[in-house]
Amino acid sequence: MNEHLERLEPQPLWRHFRTLCNTPRPSGHEAALVAVLEQWAEARGLAHDRDAFGNLRLRKPATPGCEGAPGVILQAHLDMVPQANAGSSHDFTRDPIRTRIGDDGWLRATDTTLGADNGLGAAAALAILEDDTLAHGPLEALFTLEEETSMGGALNLAEGWLAGRLLLNLDSEDRGEVYIGCAGGADVVVEAQLPTASIGEGEAAMRLSLTGLRGGHSGMDIHKGLGNANRLLVRVLRALEGCEVRLVDYHGGTLRNALPREAFATLVLPADQREAALARVAALEVELRAELAGVDDGLALALEPAEPGAGEALTAQASHLLVAALHAAPCGVERMSSEVSGVVETSNNLGVVSLEAGRFHLCALVRSLRDSATADLADRFKALFELIGARVRVENAYPGWTPQPDSDLLVRFRRLHRERLGSDPAVKVIHAGLECGILGGKYPALEMISFGPLIRGAHSPDERVEIASVAEFWDLLRALVEDLAREGQ
Repeated sequence: MNEHLERLEPQPLWRHFRTLCNTPRPSGHEAALVAVLEQWAEARGLAHDRDAFGNLRLRKPATPGCEGAPGVILQAHLDMVPQANAGSSHDFTRDPIRTRIGDDGWLRATDTTLGADNGLGAAAALAILEDDTLAHGPLEALFTLEEETSMGGALNLAEGWLAGRLLLNLDSEDRGEVYIGCAGGADVVVEAQLPTASIGEGEAAMRLSLTGLRGGHSGMDIHKGLGNANRLLVRVLRALEGCEVRLVDYHGGTLRNALPREAFATLVLPADQREAALARVAALEVELRAELAGVDDGLALALEPAEPGAGEALTAQASHLLVAALHAAPCGVERMSSEVSGVVETSNNLGVVSLEAGRFHLCALVRSLRDSATADLADRFKALFELIGARVRVENAYPGWTPQPDSDLLVRFRRLHRERLGSDPAVKVIHAGLECGILGGKYPALEMISFGPLIRGAHSPDERVEIASVAEFWDLLRALVEDLAREGQ
């Protein structure tokens, strides 16, 4: 599987990426890959250890003459986002990722996320450790766990464990750019047991579905005007309240850090309201498709007869309050930064919403460049959903990464970028949860930058990487490691 990756350059990097594609690694299931990497390190004589959480560190001593160079930490996360197209039977805990090289110069997966985020960064770190022709100072490769679901690896990283003072985060997704700051964030989890009542003889069950959206990264793509399936289906439910609908169940989104592409609801309504509901849904499909035209063109909205299941639906009042709260919940860009032009400061993603037998669950991800704004937006969720009697908790909070625009590490990277690629890199702050903010909190003396190849569609089955950009990324990484080694000569 994935042998065709060997045709690509640089071969060492792509060979390691093939290993990552062949070893299932959704968040929380990285153990098999950790074991593979430990075996690889043993075979190469590299020191390796794990902290109490399971984060993996591989170490390589400086090449002779470079012992005085600053220690460099190559950092990436091992897990990937497990998203598959509707109808796919892919099992992310068992099946390898099937890659394909396009005629357009991009690498994709078949029906699933590719795992270039952050597999290519991890592969690059492994290739650096393998390269015995490279002059370098003391090297550590830090591979963290559960970044995509909770930042758990970074949040639980052992303090006083890492020795290096320069950290190269390899988890960015734009060529020609270098990141020196990022948003912090927190998960907002809402739960409630809502009252139900029997479905009456005069009520008909219907299945409402919204599909065909592109999805994407809930931070880096939040400003692009893409559809959020939960936000849109709730809007439809709100518009149907004139037909006296009651919710039976609801399922939308699978990950709090991916823009939901699909959402489904079973509802009941008086049988004599079916035609009015069908007409309203048909009109709303036209309306929503017009609003998303040119940005997210695949939206499909359908209302069809269904079985009511257990014979219970939310009471009319509970259904009304839940839909109203979801409709009022913050979703999308909340505020643009006044300090960094063109960058989102604060946002929220209505990531995962479910309702089953009256049990309601919501997991949203709030992000901000300002930790105070993250806390405030999370508190707004708490205030809103407490009005309907829900329990709200805020968890997995992580800080942002404060930029250091004058760091020596950034100066070196910019010089090498000009020399190697003939242009200045754009210095950026990203509206996504890079681990750098957390790592900097645990190791305040670290100087850090983040860069990587060109990846698009991360967190969705449209994920792809521009092959030529990987070679550029590798050349820059290799040159930077060698340049930093000269301090010890």
